Amino acid sequence: MTIPAAWIPDPAELVRDAVSAVPGVVRLHGGLLGEVATYLPGRKVAGVRIGPRIVDVHVVVVEGADLRAVAAAVHRAATAVVGLPAHVWIDDLAPAPDPDPVTVPRLENL
Repeated sequence: MTIPAAWIPDPAELVRDAVSAVPGVVRLHGGLLGEVATYLPGRKVAGVRIGPRIVDVHVVVVEGADLRAVAAAVHRAATAVVGLPAHVWIDDLAPAPDPDPVTVPRLENL
């Protein structure tokens, strides 16, 4: 039995998932015009560009985070996945997500 290619994650998707799990990373950043991406059949992975010798990772980090520590953790995560050196770019800062968002009651619960 063969596995359809769409079910096999691309290395760029694995990098995206590993980097997204790093504490302090809000999201990946595709660049001003979306130029930082890996283009795959029918989809793209914004914020990750894998070259023959290096991987570029562009991220948005939580305000107040230790930028060097977050960048080092992103570097380790990306390098562990693809086995290439990683260049980490912190493209923006974002406020920390609200730890206790307000829950709006649903109509059927009223």
